[in-house]
Amino acid sequence: MTLKQLEAFYWAARCSNFSIAAERLHISISSLSKRIVELETSLGCTLFDRSGYRAVLTETGQNLLPRAFALLESAAEIRNTLGASEGLSGICNFGVGELSALTWLPSFIASARLLYPKLLLAPHVDVGAALEGRVNKGEMDFAIIAGRSSRQNILSLPIAQAQFVWMASPTLANTVGTADSALRQALPLITLPPGAGSSRIIDAWLMAYGIASVARINCNSWGAIVGMLIASVGIGILPTSWAEKLSLHNQLEYLPCSEPLAALNYSFQWRRDDPRPLIRKMRVLVADLADFSLNSPLPLNNSLPLHHSLPLHHSLPQRD
Repeated sequence: MTLKQLEAFYWAARCSNFSIAAERLHISISSLSKRIVELETSLGCTLFDRSGYRAVLTETGQNLLPRAFALLESAAEIRNTLGASEGLSGICNFGVGELSALTWLPSFIASARLLYPKLLLAPHVDVGAALEGRVNKGEMDFAIIAGRSSRQNILSLPIAQAQFVWMASPTLANTVGTADSALRQALPLITLPPGAGSSRIIDAWLMAYGIASVARINCNSWGAIVGMLIASVGIGILPTSWAEKLSLHNQLEYLPCSEPLAALNYSFQWRRDDPRPLIRKMRVLVADLADFSLNSPLPLNNSLPLHHSLPLHHSLPQRD
């Protein structure tokens, strides 16, 4: 019995299928299966029932699982203590929302590549719920998501906050007055779809103002939201760093309100049963570099017409 065999068994049991487990360990499916068979042979028992469409743990396999985790956790602790100078290698699949991708993700990728040149980083940009689901299945190593996970097997560490303000085109701002007044006048609210972190803080704000319903335009791209705000389609919220730049270029104006929007808290989420040094080191690096106040790479070119000032990223899926 070896640690590699136990590791293959453990991740095969924890991931939704052998393919995901093999990808996590950076080995082929045949190599994963071989290690599991070798472990079964050395123990003299069957750990997986392979008679059905999907291999499932036998009773013996279920009994071994927590013990295998304890051994792997102890091995990881030894590596953390005695092998601090050892670099990371392999593939790191992780997820972020669009707001992260447009602010601090580039600096994180650059720093991680310098620190761990043998580590191949594979970021995925998607909505938080989808990213959390993939972390839960073992398809991703970690994700940075708005809010905390309610899943028992996912841990959440707060790492940063994003601040938002109400914005509108100069034309609308000069006529509607305040943000709540604009919404009471049935102006459309341009926002990310329900379930996005920014939508949750909008809902809390509306409740504080006693606004029961509004006309919404749900859009799955921050870039497209900015474009519609500039085109006077409606009002919406934007990160403060974007709002400042757009206001400076006279493309959008702040909408006053007596009740500010709550900050949106982001957390680093990973599986509770993942003891690898990769998680610990990435968690430290993300906590150090995650900054939603950084300038967005979205261009602001005064020589372009207002409605073309920002690209509309239609190809991007739903985000933060």
